[in-house]
Amino acid sequence: MLLSRLQPEDSFDLTRESLHFDVVIVGAGPAGLSAACRLAQLSKQQNLDLSIVIVEKGAEVGAHIVSGAIVDPRALNELFPDWRDQGAPLDTPVVSESLGWLRSEARSLDVPAWLVPRPMRCAGHYIASLGRLCRWLAGQAEALGCDILTGVAATELLTDQSARVVGVATGARGLAADGSEKAQPDPGYELRARYVLLAEGCRGNLGREAEGRFGLRNGKDPQHYGIGFKEVWTVGDEIHRPGHIDHTLGWPLDNRTEGGGFVYHAEDRRIYVGFVVALNYRNPYLSPFEEFQRFKQHSRIRGLLMNGQRIGFGARAINKGGLNSLSALSFPCGLLIGCDAGFLNGAKLKGTHTAMKSGMLAAETVITAMATGDPGDGNLMDFEAAVGDSWLHRELDTARNFSAGIARFGTLAGGALAFVEHNVLRGHSPLHLHHRQPDHESLRRAADARPIAYEGPDDAVSFDRASSIHLANIEHAVDQPCHLLLKDKSLPLRENLPRYNEPAQRYCPAGVYEIIEDAAGKKRFQINAGNCIHCRTCDIKDPAQNISWVPPEGGSGPKYADL
Repeated sequence: MLLSRLQPEDSFDLTRESLHFDVVIVGAGPAGLSAACRLAQLSKQQNLDLSIVIVEKGAEVGAHIVSGAIVDPRALNELFPDWRDQGAPLDTPVVSESLGWLRSEARSLDVPAWLVPRPMRCAGHYIASLGRLCRWLAGQAEALGCDILTGVAATELLTDQSARVVGVATGARGLAADGSEKAQPDPGYELRARYVLLAEGCRGNLGREAEGRFGLRNGKDPQHYGIGFKEVWTVGDEIHRPGHIDHTLGWPLDNRTEGGGFVYHAEDRRIYVGFVVALNYRNPYLSPFEEFQRFKQHSRIRGLLMNGQRIGFGARAINKGGLNSLSALSFPCGLLIGCDAGFLNGAKLKGTHTAMKSGMLAAETVITAMATGDPGDGNLMDFEAAVGDSWLHRELDTARNFSAGIARFGTLAGGALAFVEHNVLRGHSPLHLHHRQPDHESLRRAADARPIAYEGPDDAVSFDRASSIHLANIEHAVDQPCHLLLKDKSLPLRENLPRYNEPAQRYCPAGVYEIIEDAAGKKRFQINAGNCIHCRTCDIKDPAQNISWVPPEGGSGPKYADL
């Protein structure tokens, strides 16, 4: 049963009502949906009759999903061996691929296939809309008896006196920007459960809460991130090559700034165009959004798009630290799965199959605990062992040096190391590289950096922020509390502006942060929260870690159709 929102049984009061389930899953992405499907499959096999609910903050399943996406079907084959017969939306197999080294705006060099690191090769994979795939998985979960609550933001972990997680609380509705109550306020609900699985995606707010509360990052490398952009274009038949993918490295980024682009030819004359910039970049004048616009001006890309039509835009942070940055996965009565933990394989440039597998292993761990009469003491540490014994861990282990290698040696030397590790040593490298500087500490002072002059949009291939976020279909109630919180409201002008020329003006892809100067020359730091596309970049890149992203009212934010 798909529920767009919960309806209280009685009239509103200040007490949150409680609903009880066996398992609460936060996030209807590939990890959470796969966990729900596997839980339901196993519960039917073992006659456990579990109540399973998925809590999704987007207005509908897929509304907040952004990914390339090239899907490795390995996990899907395990979860639903008959997925083709069931109509899973993987309709465009990869039939050809290339890797281009962009030397300048007009020059590129195709990397010979034998030089491409083996994990990047995509034979047997599919070009897909991850939003569509998640909606299909949601249908499977519902058919198996799971409940999905959309437009509901989980904002708080609930714990008992023994520090066990016993559920989540959902955010209040009906509050004005100043925190006062509107005509019909709703305090939210307590969704209580024996077990809680956190599958919020990259930089999930409850995942971060669990990491801090239970020390899940102790002894781990910092997580590392990129910001990924994606546009959907329709092009003519003469341009369209269904099943072809093209990855790029190099221009417009320099060798010390990690990132790259992609062009995927999907079905229905659609092309997915995207660009990723690692968030450990050094120059505070760099704007990831503008770098994406420059990328599209390359002769290799521009010719594909000139007579096409842009019909979709989105952006989202991705975690890319790999195995050494993977958090501890279990806490009392709960687990971290998918990108909430950091399972993306950076060397493979894919995370859907790893997220799905982590959710399936989590489900199997929970079912084992319940079937053996676990009293709910929170011991789910078998999940760590299950991951360690799986192909998921083996895949991440062979790619463990990729992110650190690029960060330490640059794109070209780091790429050469990846070639040696994967094509020569076949994943059996003796090296164990680490990258222990958090991304927010990488910025140089503005006085020591080179300003970057970006050309304005041509409105044919490159565009401004306003027209881009319009395509993201953003909706936020104007009169609601700001979900972008400053720990110190004076810090942006006091410290970030003189030191870094306030980089929030540039790292945010949606124009949320501005420095406004009045006629008298007085400056203020303005937050345009209604523009926010929930990418989480500000929460990651702010050099003072002064910005905290928290969920706005459930259902707010972008409404991506097929990203």
